[in-house]
Amino acid sequence: SMATAMALSIALTATFLFFLQGLRVEAATFEITNQCADTVWAAASPGGGSQLAKGQSWSIQVPAGTTSGRIWGRTGCSFDGNGRGTCQTGDCNGMLNCQGYGQVPATLAEYSLNQFQNQDFYDISLVDGFNLPLSISSCKTIGCLTDINSACPDDLKVPGGCKSGCARYNKPEYCCTDGYNSSDKCKPTNYSMFFKDKCPQAYSYAFDDATSTFTCPGGSNYKIVFCG
Repeated sequence: SMATAMALSIALTATFLFFLQGLRVEAATFEITNQCADTVWAAASPGGGSQLAKGQSWSIQVPAGTTSGRIWGRTGCSFDGNGRGTCQTGDCNGMLNCQGYGQVPATLAEYSLNQFQNQDFYDISLVDGFNLPLSISSCKTIGCLTDINSACPDDLKVPGGCKSGCARYNKPEYCCTDGYNSSDKCKPTNYSMFFKDKCPQAYSYAFDDATSTFTCPGGSNYKIVFCG
């Protein structure tokens, strides 16, 4: 009868929704805190941006399955009431509410959620250079807490930051591009070794995976702290 068909249809819909709920992994929470003496303008892709005075935090929810996410701090910013302006480092097309990636140099927290066998992958990257110390805490904590700016070689120095050899010279052997786009061809350089020496857990060039990629179970939450 019509009533039975309707009841069956409702039951099947309920079963299907229950099944979908079982498959859905919750969004990950990233709590971003500024422990630096000065204001930092946090940036996140995806996520936007937020001004953080010392001690302030900002939380974002990132959908499970997000890959190639990154979070960084911007310094020396000045924004008008419409959230337009500029930053000395990490600038995001002049927008407080970041869309896309920022200007080099910037210390990057990078992640891909639920990328492989229900695992998250995360790292700190200095491949484009350094502007602020930061740490990432989840199932394990990694950090790059050295003040690289004060030790930066003269030819890599820029106001507020330290460019990588790749960001400064854009040569294939520093950037692992063209004929250098594999791990057997692209080796550490004096520039990348400078960064690696200061922050052994961070990526110093593109093929630094063995010591620089970290994993946590899918569904983990993350804390990112600037200067701590």
